[in-house]
Amino acid sequence: MTTANAPLPAAVPAPVWARRGAHAIALCAVPSGLWRIAMASGLYVGYSDQVLRDVFDIPGWGIAYVVGLSVLAELAALFPLLLVSDRWRPLRPGAIAALAWTASGVLVLVALWQLVVAFTVESETYMASGTAQTVWGIAFAPLFAIPALMTAVTWSYAQRHRARVQA
Repeated sequence: MTTANAPLPAAVPAPVWARRGAHAIALCAVPSGLWRIAMASGLYVGYSDQVLRDVFDIPGWGIAYVVGLSVLAELAALFPLLLVSDRWRPLRPGAIAALAWTASGVLVLVALWQLVVAFTVESETYMASGTAQTVWGIAFAPLFAIPALMTAVTWSYAQRHRARVQA
């Protein structure tokens, strides 16, 4: 058997903290998704009917956009589970690690951008103040934990697979 077709050593299992972090990322996306679905359903979430019509096109195509965004965000939040899975790997470990590091960097930038939007444009211009704004803040706050969690899970994945390649 040559080294070109020799099987790679088995991967080291993900530590418990990395598994919990990956599951936490998936859960962090749920509250904001539910908030968006409530908005698409016509429940009062802090926007007037005129703002929903004019800005978000709800009712209309905005419903598909908002629900689609919620589904897409949850699917993206499931990606870290791939980093802690011992069973299914659609790509080589190096490709997954590169994709995960890129995702971590993008998530940090998106989180920073969302802070800017949240405290300047969105909440100040369209959102009613008071309880609705508090609920909005609570629903979207878990999203800010995702960049740190994703970076930790990615680091764990890279360390485990670096050790595997060196073995």
